[in-house]
Amino acid sequence: MLKKGSKLNSILTGTCPKCQNESMYSDKNPLHLTKVLKMNENCSHCGLKYQLEPSFFYGAMYVSYGLNVAVGIAAFIISFVFFGATIGYAFISIIVALIVLLPFVLRLSRNIYINMFVSYDPKTKK
Repeated sequence: MLKKGSKLNSILTGTCPKCQNESMYSDKNPLHLTKVLKMNENCSHCGLKYQLEPSFFYGAMYVSYGLNVAVGIAAFIISFVFFGATIGYAFISIIVALIVLLPFVLRLSRNIYINMFVSYDPKTKK
């Protein structure tokens, strides 16, 4: 499932979508909030330029929107249905979940977006 060469591996690990040998981010920890979106310019292994065109990652906003909707729905269902919270507390749980998961959603949306355009190539070498 998470074998090298699968898109899921590249999306979940944040590695280069073309060679999957190096992290795309200069700091692998998404909880360092000042560096959460700081990316390397190129992959040092295969040379892939991550910013495929100017303002490439603006498209990741749409992916981020979808992920945030999914997180919000999941938080609402968990708090309202499973824990029996009132509507007010359910919406507070949505806000808390979105704030807590923000750095992960930001990175995940970028990973998904670049993997929509770049595929794994096992023959890539520097």
